[in-house]
Amino acid sequence: MAKKIESLEDFVKVHGILLAASGLPQNLYPRLFHKLASDTLDGGAHFQIEPCNDGRRRRLVLTSGSMPKDSDVFLIDHAWTFRLPDAYKQLQEIPGLAERMGSLMCVDTDLDGKAGEEEDTENCEQLSVDQALESEILSAADKGYDSLRWLELEGLGIDDDTLASHHLPSKFQDLMALSLFGNKLESADVVIQEVTKFKNLKALWLNDNPVLQKSERRLADEILQSCPSLEIYNSCFTTNYGLWALGFCGDIFRKDNPDYVQQDQPLCNVTSLDLSNRSIHNLVNKAFSVHELPLLSQLNIRGNPLDQNSAEELFEVLKLFPSLSSLEVDIPGPLGNNAVEILESLPNLSLLNGVDTAKIYENGKLVVDSMIQPRLPEPNPDDSLIDRVLGAMWLYVMNYRLADEEKIDETSLWYVMDELGSALGHSDEPNFKVAPFLFMPSGNLDSAVSYSIMWPIKNSHKDDECSRDFLSGIGEDKHRSARLTAWFHTPENYFIHEFEKYQENDQAKAFKSLPLKPSVTQSIHHSDGSPLLVHTDLPQVEEFLTRPEFVLTNEPKDADIIWTSMQVDEELKKAVGLTDDQYINQFPFEACLVMKHHLAETIQKAYGSPEWLQPTYNLETELTQFIGDYCVRKRDQLNNLWILKPWNMARTIDTSITDNLSAIIRMMETGPKICQKYIEHPALFQGKKFDMRYVVLLRSIDPLEIFLTDIFWVRLSNNPYSLEKHSFFEYETHFTVMNYGRKLNHKPTAEFVREFEQEHNVTWMDIHEKVKQLIRQVFEAAALVHPEMQSDKSRAIYGVDVMLDSSFQPKILEVTYCPDCMRACTYDMETINGKGNVKGRDFFNYVFGCLFLDETAHVTPL
Repeated sequence: MAKKIESLEDFVKVHGILLAASGLPQNLYPRLFHKLASDTLDGGAHFQIEPCNDGRRRRLVLTSGSMPKDSDVFLIDHAWTFRLPDAYKQLQEIPGLAERMGSLMCVDTDLDGKAGEEEDTENCEQLSVDQALESEILSAADKGYDSLRWLELEGLGIDDDTLASHHLPSKFQDLMALSLFGNKLESADVVIQEVTKFKNLKALWLNDNPVLQKSERRLADEILQSCPSLEIYNSCFTTNYGLWALGFCGDIFRKDNPDYVQQDQPLCNVTSLDLSNRSIHNLVNKAFSVHELPLLSQLNIRGNPLDQNSAEELFEVLKLFPSLSSLEVDIPGPLGNNAVEILESLPNLSLLNGVDTAKIYENGKLVVDSMIQPRLPEPNPDDSLIDRVLGAMWLYVMNYRLADEEKIDETSLWYVMDELGSALGHSDEPNFKVAPFLFMPSGNLDSAVSYSIMWPIKNSHKDDECSRDFLSGIGEDKHRSARLTAWFHTPENYFIHEFEKYQENDQAKAFKSLPLKPSVTQSIHHSDGSPLLVHTDLPQVEEFLTRPEFVLTNEPKDADIIWTSMQVDEELKKAVGLTDDQYINQFPFEACLVMKHHLAETIQKAYGSPEWLQPTYNLETELTQFIGDYCVRKRDQLNNLWILKPWNMARTIDTSITDNLSAIIRMMETGPKICQKYIEHPALFQGKKFDMRYVVLLRSIDPLEIFLTDIFWVRLSNNPYSLEKHSFFEYETHFTVMNYGRKLNHKPTAEFVREFEQEHNVTWMDIHEKVKQLIRQVFEAAALVHPEMQSDKSRAIYGVDVMLDSSFQPKILEVTYCPDCMRACTYDMETINGKGNVKGRDFFNYVFGCLFLDETAHVTPL
């Protein structure tokens, strides 16, 4: 039985690596040991959790008088620890877990109750239109106006008949601003007929009326043509905007001051002007001038296309305002794509998008935005509590991976800190640091208890908000700004712009095709007729390579052929005594095919984005472009389901399917990944998802000599296919690799083909021809992009996994080095063309015959 740790010395000895990794100052080791040994969670005596963002988030506030840097350390319990595939099941089965997580993540609000309250409010006694009009007239008279200039009739249920029957234009001929926001107007004819009778109207709001869904374009055209003095229409500036629209945004013209009839330079005292999201196309306007706005110091022009001005024109206009010190603008946007270049054109600015310009120069930031808002949980009213938690948890979870002296765990553990820890907000300049810590009271992993530890890294004072860096240690070289999108609404237009550039570059690539050349490889043999010696570490080759032309040897250095599952590099060659005269079952630089991120990169470099490759991003280098693609799909209401795959893991380890952007970005933390558009509508076989494993033999890269074995096998999922969101936690619904501890349902290929043809009324050989073309193109891409793969002493076998979409178009999934050929060796299979039979025990005899003896039995050259 392991001895319990009782001394600080033993504690540090056992936990030394963890302590060093956490970054905890050594002076806090004794304090940490004391709190761990006594299980002291005393954060409640020093901190308080407060609601913010209308109760949709919480923050942590220091209640102690002061807390100097590195003065104390606090234990934070882990409220929930899980492996990702188990998350849904645990929330279902562990009593109280979903309720606690719902409360902690602020998603347990009774939305149905809220809806009921809103409904009750709607049913409350409402002012009639006549009462509202009377109230507006009295209010204007009280302010000394002889006629009504500003009329708000919002949310009164006004329909077409009501609008027409009240004859508003004849009653209020001097009206300058009319809001009919949130009513029930449906007829464009009625609205146009009534509204265009107003001759002095400066602003009109018809927002949130059904008529806009039916006739928005017609309404805009006819109203703007008939009301030339209109400057604001449905919250947007018209092309006729001038002093009144600018004064409205500068808070000069409003209900109690609707006009500037007797005012000379009515905007002369305006210092701050918010013109954001006004659909302004042209900022060059007589009213927008230093003469009218001499004191303008703060300007916000975000969210406007400004497409009728060049960047140079806009800079010339803005330079004329001598007091302009703060500017908010989209980056990239109408002023360009580079914050530093904007500052060079407008050197008088002290703030750009809320960030000190000195800091922008110091950090060399191209895109800056201090106004980003936190992502808050937005549960659908129809979502269950568990669904809300699964959606919101990515704003809270953290992760670690267990390891001992022998191995590291294949999958990460995710965890949610307790209420106190989860209330910590983010800051680029935090006052606290948090790190996971595994306390082993008996000195071994079996006794481990997981906590997080938190300590002050700055002097903090009472009522200070406590924060940590959500991306501690991650800089811009690892896409820090883009990764913050997991927690914040970062500027979408920047990512969309980068995606569009990426897309243009892809589309510019021309398809290349390698000409077919005569074979140059020849049969390998000894002059004395003796067999070729083969050294292998693969049991299937040892058992099934039985041809007399090949003899197995235990001595690698004596072998003519090295057939191994290991990577053969110069170091291994030297250690084992291999020479350059031996044949090896791998090609130099074949990582361009067998590592998922390199495979996509190789294909994209050769062809751009062929239809047989799903959109694929290496998140380590293309996160920005991926986020842009995601934003475009969301904007265009396209499917946004993605699959994340580790660069170089087999058997779908650490592979996930999700449409949650925060989840995708956060899962980068568990290792390098590609993110690939999920084939949401695959071809199904009897309602189940499947893919196909083809076996490819490569004899040469230049010229390209490639052969497809005449057999393939189909891999079936065990459960019926579903896009129901909970199904993405079900391995046996969405994945097909079942020969590692799961139920394997082998389907004879010939039987599969016959039944598939009957089910879908297709001819399999038509599909097979497309698959052959796809596989040829994959290896052509490698030959085009990586000619350095060529080696006279290389011969290799690869597994190529292909899936069909619902239109029976093949899609490449991955290429596998030295594939598992258990099925090929176990089952006798009918050839694809139905004209032969390949005995399982002879599979490797045919493979070696093709690669080393120049034979073509049961293989097809591509």
